Formats: sequence, structure tokens, C-alpha cells
Amino acid sequence: MLPRLTQARAPLTREVLVVNEFGDTDTVSVPAERALTVYVDKRELVTLMTLGAQPELLVLGFLRNQRLVASVAEVDSITVDWEVGAAAVKTRQGISDIETRTAKRVVTTGCGQGSVFGDLMAEVESITLPVATLSQTDLYGIVNAIRLQETTYKSSGSVHGCALFHGADMLVFVEDVGRHNAIDTIAGWMWMNPEEKMSGADKVFYTTGRLTSEMVIKSAQMGVPIVVSRSGITQMGLEVAQRLGLCTIGRATNKRFLCYSGASRLVLQSELAGTRIAMPQLNQLESEHVALRVI
Repeated sequence: MLPRLTQARAPLTREVLVVNEFGDTDTVSVPAERALTVYVDKRELVTLMTLGAQPELLVLGFLRNQRLVASVAEVDSITVDWEVGAAAVKTRQGISDIETRTAKRVVTTGCGQGSVFGDLMAEVESITLPVATLSQTDLYGIVNAIRLQETTYKSSGSVHGCALFHGADMLVFVEDVGRHNAIDTIAGWMWMNPEEKMSGADKVFYTTGRLTSEMVIKSAQMGVPIVVSRSGITQMGLEVAQRLGLCTIGRATNKRFLCYSGASRLVLQSELAGTRIAMPQLNQLESEHVALRVI
């Protein structure tokens, strides 16, 4: 049984006056950022800073990725009221030992300063990702789909976007002030779409942000074995991905990319990459000059 969700919405951007480098006054859009305090069974849990596009799915995905609920059936309803900036979660049977489970908090490197309750690495060893591959053709299709997507970022900047793909087909696209909020919203969306058989096994997760350990772990918790980013990866993100056997692809723009881990999941078609740009040959004098500059 799926939970009952409100459909609270709020403006994603607002117009503000700015002064440019020539001293001219202009009007531009900036993304909204608002506080949403989450209450679980009338107990205050956390305050999330969010764009506010799909707050109910954000809260549901947050509970999922924080491992506070194991199934969507455990949640009875989520009610969001922007007038008071609150989200009220009602569970069917309560969350056992919630005080202890939320006592330890790790502040992560996520934009908007994300946080994870409990031991960040506690469940990594228990996660087994499914066998899955991604062709270079589909990877280029994903990058192109993101390029064509109409976004708040294009109109106002200052937000991160995340998307879920099946092959090169985009299933859902979410933007928020922090990439951790965007991935939580996608996690909530997956739980609310069981009719689509929303397993992560044959999906690819895309993010505009860097691949930190938090993003890698959340992707794995959602059962998604392949992650693509237009940015790079952190050391801990890479180490966790390697332990999980998760494929991480970064710096993905146009036809360029770097596969940091799980390369066996990537079906390479190098002929699609175009002509390799050859580095110019340096003569001995030029080489010595370069060496002196490096020193």
C-alpha cells in the first residue's frame, strides 16, 4: 500500500535586482531556498534546505536513504505545509528505536551540507549490486538528454540536477539546491512508482554534482549499479565504489568521459569517440624549456 502524499508546491525561482559590471541595473532569476522541518510521528527529526519542487518525495526518499524505513508500506502519509515550512510524516507502526538510530550524525560534503544518520559505512558490506552494463552509445544518449533538458539551472543557476535513466531514456529529472536532496527525491519517486517495476538493477543514475561517498552509497542503496556525473569523484567516493563494484563515470561531457571504477560494466565503443587529438611533438630545445618551467 502506497502512502498518501499532499501535492504542496512553491515557486522554484524569484526575480531579484542586480547591478552588473557596467553599473547597469537588471532583473535576474535566482533559485528559491526554503527550510522544511520534518516531523515523524510528531517527533522533530531534521530540517532540510530545499528548492521545494517535490517535497513529499524528498521526505520519503530521505527516510529511505537514511535507512529509517525499510519499505514504502511503512509510511502512512506525508503532509507538507509551506505556510509553516513543515512536513508531517505518519508511519503505520512507528520507527523502532528512532532516538538511538538518529543520535549519531555525520555531516557530509553535500551542497547545502548534507547529513547521514548512523554509521556512514555500516551497510556498505551488505549491499550486493546486480549485474548490469551500459553501452557507450547509451552513455552519449544520457549526456545529450541532459544537455537538452529544460532546467532551473539554465534560467537561474545555483542548483544541482539528478536524473534516473533506463538505457538512454530519461525516467525522471529532479533539481534542488543540494545534490543529496535531488537523489533523495528520486529515491522517493522510485518507491511511489511500483507499477513501473522500479528496480534499480537496469537503471543509470546521473548527477551534475561530484561523486562523493554519500552519493555512491545512496545510489547503491537504491540498487542502481551505474552512476554518471559531469563532475569528478572524491577519494572516498572512489574507494566505496570499488568496494561495491559500482561503475562510476565522471567528467562526462560531449563525447569525453572518465570511468573511475567498475569499467567491466561499461561496453566500450571507442569508434564513437571521434578522432583522438594528437599532442604536438616537441623538439629537444622545447622539451628542455618545458622541463625548466615545470621545475
